[in-house]
Amino acid sequence: MFERLPPHDLEAEEAVLAALLVDPEAIYRVASFLKPSDFFRESNGWIYEACLDLWARDEGINQVTVAHELARKGRLEAAGGYLYLSELVQRLPTSAGIEHFAHIVKRDATYRGLIGAAAAIMQMAYEAPPDLDTVFRRSEELIGRLRTGESFRDFVHIREVLQSYLEEDAEAAERRRLDAIRTGFRDLDVLLGGLKRSDLIVVGARPSVGKSSFALGIARNAAVNERANVAFFSLEMSAEQLAIRLLSAESNVDSTRLRLGQQTELEERRIIRATGVLAEANIWFDDSPVLSVAELRSKARRLAGEHGLDLIIIDYLQLLQADGVYRSRENRVQEISYISRTLKSLARELDVPVIALAQLSRAIESRHPRIPMLSDLRDSGSIEQDADIVIFLNREELYVTPEQWAMQHPDLPESAYPKGIAQVIVAKHRNGPIGTIELRFKERFAKFEDVALVEEESA
Repeated sequence: MFERLPPHDLEAEEAVLAALLVDPEAIYRVASFLKPSDFFRESNGWIYEACLDLWARDEGINQVTVAHELARKGRLEAAGGYLYLSELVQRLPTSAGIEHFAHIVKRDATYRGLIGAAAAIMQMAYEAPPDLDTVFRRSEELIGRLRTGESFRDFVHIREVLQSYLEEDAEAAERRRLDAIRTGFRDLDVLLGGLKRSDLIVVGARPSVGKSSFALGIARNAAVNERANVAFFSLEMSAEQLAIRLLSAESNVDSTRLRLGQQTELEERRIIRATGVLAEANIWFDDSPVLSVAELRSKARRLAGEHGLDLIIIDYLQLLQADGVYRSRENRVQEISYISRTLKSLARELDVPVIALAQLSRAIESRHPRIPMLSDLRDSGSIEQDADIVIFLNREELYVTPEQWAMQHPDLPESAYPKGIAQVIVAKHRNGPIGTIELRFKERFAKFEDVALVEEESA
């Protein structure tokens, strides 16, 4: 396999060079993605580099100026001289299709890079270092660089770093200035100051309390209100189920009626409007039912490189699988500890908040009052230690009937029964205060809302 020539297309390379020599304006169509190092024949890369240098100095690009630039660098004869430049123009005297040929050159360069990455990974595997996780991380970095078009090099000149910074588009610059992503829930944002980048936020609750609905609400608010890019990893529900939940919450149409197609004409109009809003939201779902933290990290890195990433949500933590030697059926606490450490590392690596939903143990159901506490995190291990913020969701109505509640609170009117009220308990906040706020939960729409907002609408 290694005796074969790596992928290349000399005719495509020559077509790109010929196009630049006959039409200097063509360089605007390829300079943003094609690099001199992408050319298989080094001398062709020199010619392309000469074109880029002339363009950077705002000088004309033609056979004479390119030959002069090559001579100035002592490369003219090695590149084929005047004769080779003339032959290029004679063989293809047009700039038509330059992008097509440039993408062929770029594709083959990526394949060659992939071969180089495979060789590097193979070398690491032969060395068999004791830390397998480091090998996986390095391998993912090599593949990730290819996906994002980064070159394989150790040093980057400060000029290139500054140029990349200055050419950053306005939208990316705006995202970079956002220190926190707002949840969209007024009181919670006041308490937390938003979700800080590089923070790991654990949201814990018993089943049926509304963890997924709470997370979907944050995803919707971040994507619609903040124009954030959100990755939602769901190991329990399909992307279709999540989309229907979002559509139900956005349109205020009962999710059951929505699934069965029983909506009225008025509801149909609300659904159309809600679809328009959600379709513009940058939310990406991954509903792989079996997912390791290494796979999650690789997918998140790819999405960050291709589209940008501002928030990661995982539903839920205990369904994730550890990697390699850390996968253990006998010691689940150690496995969960590895997973939580990796998620915190991912938050710091991608500089985004990571929300991990977590299942609470049954211990909460055997005590009174049934208020969650940090020790209720199942297989907790180092979850509490690694998390920057721990939030618990609690709905008293799930455990206490109106009659029982009236007996427990004889001094309060029956109307004070917490029907549809959810407590959001911030039990740990590494860089701020803890406390409890209340949200209204609309079960028909699987939707959380600010209590004050609901009261204003009722008034």
